[in-house]
Amino acid sequence: MNALIKLELTRALRNKKFLFFSVLYPAILFLIFSSSSGSNEKVDGTGLTVATYLMVSMASFGALTAVLMGNSERIAKERENGWVRQLRLTPLPGRGYVLAKTASAAVVSLPSIIVVFVAAAAIKHVHLDAWQWLALTGVIWAGSLVFAALGVAIGYLASGDAVRPITMIVYFGLSILGGLWMPSTSFPKTLQDIAKWLPTHAYAALGRAIEQSQAPHATDIAILAVYFVLFAGGAAWLYRKDTLKA
Repeated sequence: MNALIKLELTRALRNKKFLFFSVLYPAILFLIFSSSSGSNEKVDGTGLTVATYLMVSMASFGALTAVLMGNSERIAKERENGWVRQLRLTPLPGRGYVLAKTASAAVVSLPSIIVVFVAAAAIKHVHLDAWQWLALTGVIWAGSLVFAALGVAIGYLASGDAVRPITMIVYFGLSILGGLWMPSTSFPKTLQDIAKWLPTHAYAALGRAIEQSQAPHATDIAILAVYFVLFAGGAAWLYRKDTLKA
């Protein structure tokens, strides 16, 4: 399995388009979105400056991009071209393939988080304590596993032709409605009620709690845990179904 993980990492790091959208694109969006506000302007109801608020949003968005977009399309295409079938003829257990995909995506997601943090600190002058930077990195990185499981599930659910539009709808839907691109407090009341139950909203809320020097809310942790069980369980069921079909 270690050899497969190295192969997946090499492939991901050679894909310049993937690296741009997962590592640099979130930092660019952060600088664009935060440029329209003053350095001391705050987001209503949070006590956080716009730059500090958006930093967590775009770091979460970058990790989401790496694990969701990276996993779903590759798995669907590898199923279609027979690569997954070939791997089943090797001693590699089925879970090894899924773990290799998740591990490689997780490694690539870490730079996307760090680049946003560096841009926020160096250009927008976001100041946090050392423990907050470390805690934010760990929480956002660990939380991305929820969306890595979703990526695996979509990869086994969709065909090679259908996987991209399905992934894009899920990707932008979760990002926008979950409040990663703009504060959910600016939404109409109905959309705010929907956003509270989305995994992306809970995901970013964990980071914002750390920025406010508060403990993460139990509700947000519970929402992420439930979604992880659903996504991971769905991925496992779809994997077994695909194995039996083969």
